[in-house]
Amino acid sequence: MANYQLNLDDSLRGIRSAIGLGIGYVPIGVTYGLLARTGGLNFLETLAMSLMVFAGASQFIALNLISTGVGPVQIVFTVFMVNLRHFLMSTSLREKIDGGNKMLEMIYSFGITDETFAVASVEDGEVNPPYMFGLNLVAYVSWAASSGAGYLLGGGLPTVLQESLSIALYALFIGLLVPSVKRNSGVLVIASLAGGLNSGLRLVLSPGWSIVIGSLIAAVAGTLIFGTKVDTTGNGSDLNEDR
Repeated sequence: MANYQLNLDDSLRGIRSAIGLGIGYVPIGVTYGLLARTGGLNFLETLAMSLMVFAGASQFIALNLISTGVGPVQIVFTVFMVNLRHFLMSTSLREKIDGGNKMLEMIYSFGITDETFAVASVEDGEVNPPYMFGLNLVAYVSWAASSGAGYLLGGGLPTVLQESLSIALYALFIGLLVPSVKRNSGVLVIASLAGGLNSGLRLVLSPGWSIVIGSLIAAVAGTLIFGTKVDTTGNGSDLNEDR
């Protein structure tokens, strides 16, 4: 592999490629910040989650689990399962990125989201570490800044409105589910199965483990029944994540 020094031109090219992406992150990041505030997180916790997790769909799911009193082990496991697709994206992108070393790969791979993966995959020019740093930097700063702005914006809303925002999280998940159902009705079967299993398992398990085990069983069952015919790419890809 070639060893790259800082290439400003390639970094600027990556930044230009990510401008539209960064703008698109703003409304979702603000929504996350608002919901984090109503969910009981303080400003530092809200910002730290965006800075360290940097995965929109996973952060919304984590907020839901936190609000229901789920333990940290279950939250980490659930987020891990949601983000398994990043192994495939990173492996695929590594074949296209020319040059770098292990340390550089570790750093810029943290910034790979569904959207930055898509932008880098269709880039006509050379995709190298400087380009990826520029691309990921815009996405990272936009997501973190909009998350913090959303939290601060929530402080200016009436208390009644802040409390009512808790229902927005469930509306968000429904909004993510509907497009996938339109593409393939099998998604609805899997989601219904996961919901039913979760309800049944809550009779014998804690809420956290019932969600984890129910979702895992439904995912495996969906793969066995539908194979690759079920397209769930809309189930979170619009939320960064990442994310």
